[in-house]
This record gives sequence, structure tokens and C-alpha cells, in this order.
Amino acid sequence: MLMRSLFAIASLALATLGWATAAEADTRPVVVELFTSQGCSSCPPADALLGELAGKSGVLALGFHISYWDNLGWKDPFSSEAATNRQRAYARQFGRGQIYTPQMVVDGRREMVGSDRGAVGAALAAARPQALCPVAFAADQRSVSLGQGEGSGQVLLARFVRKRVTRVGAGENARRTLEDANGVEALTTLGRWDGSAQHIAIEPPAAGEGVAILIQAADGQILGAGATLATP
Repeated sequence: MLMRSLFAIASLALATLGWATAAEADTRPVVVELFTSQGCSSCPPADALLGELAGKSGVLALGFHISYWDNLGWKDPFSSEAATNRQRAYARQFGRGQIYTPQMVVDGRREMVGSDRGAVGAALAAARPQALCPVAFAADQRSVSLGQGEGSGQVLLARFVRKRVTRVGAGENARRTLEDANGVEALTTLGRWDGSAQHIAIEPPAAGEGVAILIQAADGQILGAGATLATP
């Protein structure tokens, strides 16, 4: 009951948030990152939760599929070393001696087991997503503008597939059909934001894809975030 109540509170709070745009420079979506693998039998409930969050206004949900499960019976088609390295960086930030799946990180500052709805709901309810770096995409989706603001951080681009269904042939989830939401296919660093306005050219998302921009400080704080989805 407590977990359902916390998640309901978080959902109500998120209903007031919107995607980051130039006209809404003081807000941004809450960034939720799930570190997961199709080879992990504990991950499907967390994947389902990420799918729910991906459908909510005011949330930027991203599925990062790590690579260290790939030699345990099933190679995840989304897996990448970039996702594993990002999770390792969070482990150092949070003072953890090891990495695990499923792990969820909310706004770069709080981590929890990715299937723990109560902990996730509490983190979402506590999030204060201020946009210190305004992010706005051009109408043709071929560029993104970063506004003036406070602080500095890396500019990251995540290209993701909005939905993919996979029939798993081996490993812990053998013979299961898994559905992944916002699975990150590529994560690249575009440069650094130093508080000044910038204009960066990008490739628009293909059909069924989305592109997310994250501005992240060295301590993990999300300074700005936004996403654009492929137009029909």
C-alpha cells in the first residue's frame, strides 16, 4: 500500500511537468535511467516500470543495456560498453563497490533497485527538475539549442528506439518475449557546455526512434535535458 501511495504521489507531481523547451527554461523532464539486460531474469519488472514512465509527461526515461551479461547465455541486442561505462561512473559517484542489474538512477543523483516501485516513486516525488541549461530542438529536428545558464557539464546525445519486442532464445530469460521501451542504441558526447549559448547540429531521429540531450555536471547533476521523437 505504501509503495502504491508513493508512486501515485510521484505520478501526480509529474503531471505538472513538461518537456524542456525554450519557452519553459525553468523546467525540464525528470531523467530516469535504467541499467538492465535481456539476459537478467530480475530485469523484466524493471523494464515494465520504465515502459510506464516512458509514457508519462515530464519524464525522460532511457533504458541503458549493459554488456556484462552478454557472456552468460544471451547477447542483448541493445547492449553496449558505453552503457556499462556509464553505470560504472555512477557506481563511483555513489560510492558503490560493484554494479548490478536492474538499477535505476533518477536525475543523476539517486539510485535504487529498478523494480522497487516505492523507492522509484519516492525519488520521482522528491525530484526538483530545474533547467540550468535550457534545451530546445529545432522544428526540423536537425539541431538543438542550448541556452545561457549556470554551471558547466558534458553534452550527451542518446539515440533510442521507442519500443522493441524480442523473443529471447537463451539465457535466464530463454523462451520469454521481452518488450523494451526507449532502449538506447548509441550514447555519444557532443562536447561541453560552459554556461554560454550553443547551437549544435544533430541527425534527426529515424522512424520509431527518439533523440535525447542531457547536460550533466561532473557530480552527476542534470543541468538540462530534452528529447525529440521522430515525426510520423
